[in-house]
Amino acid sequence: MRTSGNSGYGFASPQSGIALIMVLWILLLVTISTGAYTLMARMDVLEAHTLLWGTRARMAAEAGLNLAVLALRDPDEFTRWIPDGRPYELRFQDVILEIKVTDERGKLDINAVDESALQQLFLNNGLDDDQATHLAAAVKDWNDSDELERPNGAEEETYQALGLSVGPGNRSFIMVEELLQVLGMSWELFREIEPGLTVFSAVGAPDPAYAPVEALLALPDMTRDEALNFVAQRHSQDAASGLGTALPNGQIAMARGRGLTYSIQAKATLPNGVWDQVEATIRLGGSPDGRPFRILRWREGFHH
Repeated sequence: MRTSGNSGYGFASPQSGIALIMVLWILLLVTISTGAYTLMARMDVLEAHTLLWGTRARMAAEAGLNLAVLALRDPDEFTRWIPDGRPYELRFQDVILEIKVTDERGKLDINAVDESALQQLFLNNGLDDDQATHLAAAVKDWNDSDELERPNGAEEETYQALGLSVGPGNRSFIMVEELLQVLGMSWELFREIEPGLTVFSAVGAPDPAYAPVEALLALPDMTRDEALNFVAQRHSQDAASGLGTALPNGQIAMARGRGLTYSIQAKATLPNGVWDQVEATIRLGGSPDGRPFRILRWREGFHH
């Protein structure tokens, strides 16, 4: 005799199978969501640490700049830093600082330099005679106060004829970067010569006692190899030696007095390898904010 009802050994109902699949899908979604939130949290932590490390490196680099100013004001000439671009390395807490200081008298002031020095600089950076002559004249036409075009130069009419909306400033350069507005100046050439240029020294020729390689290339009969060798020899001498360094023409380059305006590059490297650097051109003397120096130019947030 048969009885109605479900047997204990019967098959599961279709509803039970659907419920199981839904539970599995929910578990999968929860797992994916949890993993995503965990990943986002880890990324937020890493981002926070990166920001913290970067900020610490930046602050350490700025501390290095202030240490350089202190070293430049040292009354002892034998322990005072030599501002000829040589690297000084020291440790600040657990941060390694590499600091370079260059007296602006060692750079080429683009407002005071003459055409012949500019031509020599451009020739030593790969331009041919014709290119160097035209570019040097164009630089001088850019920052003279008249509209008279010198031979091989370029004034407003020449810029307009080439379809350029911006012509020469007919004033002194305010910053070195304005050289990029001069007709014929390429970005590649500017990058090569920029470390040796200034608008703060008001001196027509770089002082070899402090000049970087990029500025030495404006001196007559100076090759790049000679400039590199000269700087290496100069960096090998300390203040106690009292010796100058001989230029290729036999002239002895000796430091003369103490300058007021310096370019400082300070790089800070943390123990984990994160680093940052700042560059500033400063002038010693009191500033309105109470500092013992004034900042004339400031660069940050770059790596090169």
